Amino acid sequence: MEKLQAALEKARLKRGGGSGTMPAQTAPQRVPRAQNARSANVDTLWSSIPSVALQDSALLRHRIVTRNASEEATPFDILRTKIILQMQQHGWSRLAVTSPMPQSGKTTTACNLTLGLGRQNNLRAMLFDMDFSSPSVHKSFELDPRDSIKRFLTGDISFEDQATRIGENVIASMSPRVESDPTQVLLAERTMHALDEVQDNYEPDIMIFDLPSVLKGDNTRAFLKNVDCALIIARAGITRYGQFNTAEREIAEHTNVLGVVLNACGSGVGHGDVE
Repeated sequence: MEKLQAALEKARLKRGGGSGTMPAQTAPQRVPRAQNARSANVDTLWSSIPSVALQDSALLRHRIVTRNASEEATPFDILRTKIILQMQQHGWSRLAVTSPMPQSGKTTTACNLTLGLGRQNNLRAMLFDMDFSSPSVHKSFELDPRDSIKRFLTGDISFEDQATRIGENVIASMSPRVESDPTQVLLAERTMHALDEVQDNYEPDIMIFDLPSVLKGDNTRAFLKNVDCALIIARAGITRYGQFNTAEREIAEHTNVLGVVLNACGSGVGHGDVE
């Protein structure tokens, strides 16, 4: 674990000793979309998405602890605040959450961040399960998705016919099943336009994308061009030094590395490195 922690420190210093981003020449820059004052129609659009009630017992079974403020939620709340401040500073709105390898806690982190954002009355957040080979956001929430996110991205159905609203200011777009040939969808120009349309119409403050693990295939690489920055989730005892180094380097080729979370390191949920 010492090697992994050394790699995390090296990554932090590489991002400029606290800038939270990779050097400008490392990754191509996605041009952030303009954030205007919300139109009156936005509230109507959000209200039109069918709402569901989450069960606390179900959330706790999957270590989702941020629906309400609590001691257990505090580490995620700290991470949430750091992420919000950094993204607002840069004018960013799209965050990818990924890991070098599976079983690192990326989906748990993405779900906790999203519900934590939902407790901020002045923010609206969206969560997209883009891990088509192993979708699990719906399992973490113990919800049955209304339809496949793939069908929305390919234009077969509208966003309002696929998405689910959680409370007043969180929308989740989930996948109920494993999808074939996910890279084709993730690379498609139609996917980019579909997400741009959602952002333009619904005007979320932050869009979180739960992506596949980087080293399990090319799906994450195919999609990173659509986000402003990425959060890397590593796990002590699981993530190896070489895996983290490779994943961090490859992510930085496509987008900004916002920071790293090391899960299962001593007590607590994890140690964040978002500066």
